[in-house]
Amino acid sequence: MDLRLGDVIDDYCVKCRRVTNHSIVSLVASAAAKVRCRTCYSDHDYRKEQAPPTKKELARQKELFNAVLAGMPQAPGIAEAAAAPADGVPAEPLPAEPVAVEPAPADPAPAPKKKTRK
Repeated sequence: MDLRLGDVIDDYCVKCRRVTNHSIVSLVASAAAKVRCRTCYSDHDYRKEQAPPTKKELARQKELFNAVLAGMPQAPGIAEAAAAPADGVPAEPLPAEPVAVEPAPADPAPAPKKKTRK
């Protein structure tokens, strides 16, 4: 079925926080890109009726990702490769010369205006 602008489809509304009827506002490659909720009239990207993950789900995903990273073996030579230059020749240290830094001139703060009563 070909979708057209204005067609009514179901989608998850981020403002209403539920699946409601939406009108198609924009199409990209014959697929809905943006929709408008017919309940609250807010525009948003088409989410294909999927609610965004909750904070608990995001925290759990982060915890699992960190557990996987902790279990990964450290590859030998990564620290050595980062410390050594690519051409194999050690870089010469730069001479330590003191650099005189002049402070930027500070603009005087404007005097507060006095309030007059009329």
